[in-house]
Amino acid sequence: MQRKREIRRRKRRRAFIRRLIQIGSAVILLGLLLWSFKILWGKWRPDAGAVTDTRQRFLTEAEKGLLADSLSLGGVINPENGKEDPGEPKTYSYTASEETRQLGEEDITSSFAIFVDTKNDAILASRDAFSRMVPASMTKVLTALVAAEHIDNLDDTFTITIDITDYSFRNGCSNAGFDRDETVTVRDLLYGAVLPSGADASLGLAIYVAGSQEAFVELMNEKLRELGLSKTSHFTNCVGIYEENHYSTAYDMAVMMEAAIQNDVCREIFSSRTYTTSSTEQHPEGISLSNWFVRRIEDKETNGILVYGKTGYVDESGSCAVSFGTREGDRTYICVTANSGSKWWCINDHAKLYQELTI
Repeated sequence: MQRKREIRRRKRRRAFIRRLIQIGSAVILLGLLLWSFKILWGKWRPDAGAVTDTRQRFLTEAEKGLLADSLSLGGVINPENGKEDPGEPKTYSYTASEETRQLGEEDITSSFAIFVDTKNDAILASRDAFSRMVPASMTKVLTALVAAEHIDNLDDTFTITIDITDYSFRNGCSNAGFDRDETVTVRDLLYGAVLPSGADASLGLAIYVAGSQEAFVELMNEKLRELGLSKTSHFTNCVGIYEENHYSTAYDMAVMMEAAIQNDVCREIFSSRTYTTSSTEQHPEGISLSNWFVRRIEDKETNGILVYGKTGYVDESGSCAVSFGTREGDRTYICVTANSGSKWWCINDHAKLYQELTI
């Protein structure tokens, strides 16, 4: 009897050891597969590791010309001083008409949307465009605009602090990837805030410009008043994390996007596909940043329109995005969608609206 029990114990030990070996082998195999995939993805991924001499992938010269022509950028030369006079600043107001298309569930997955012809200031389509919604990281459109308007030297530097990294960690934010005590350029912060939607970069901009996030948010809300949006939009942070008094509308986000596109610095940033930050001690080769919204929507049919934009997501907002599109013939558009079930549905909503409303 005792011998039988001993045999059973030995069998159980051998079976347990076999299971451990099988599990270990599976883990090692999975690790090798993931490692191989990472290498192959880095080799085959478009633009992987590729940067231009300026360490950035901007628009081509032809695309830049198209964008400038579409926006009617450039003022009149003042004969008295030989300098360009930008003229009166544009006021932003979009009007609906009987032809404005009312979007429903059968049209798009997003609960909030607006599609604007910015040349004619006409609302071509909308869905609860004036209802309060959560802007998530679309907030950074205003963050970038306010920062750009207060920065004199893009090559000036700023050092990332532990308070910045801790804030980002506590709130589960996406980051550009800057390390604590890393000194980067202000230009790096701007690209880091927009392309990968970095909270570390956004907070860096706020502190660089105003000394604190709280003071910078005051500047943001001042800009909302200047744009005529203070009754329907209010921001409490520069990152886009959810807070009860941090809100906007699809209409207001369209206005903010158009104001940002009119700014030279913001226009260059929002139209960039990739960017590599400057070399630092922590990142000698810089950090490769990418605007995945722009690169993914380029694979969609948008009637030949160049599209640039900014995405966002928190649980309370769903997937959202604001984009600017332009093409030959002096045609410019802004699209805003919010509360979609996934980032791919959000991208598809934008692509579909560009397809159907820009014929």
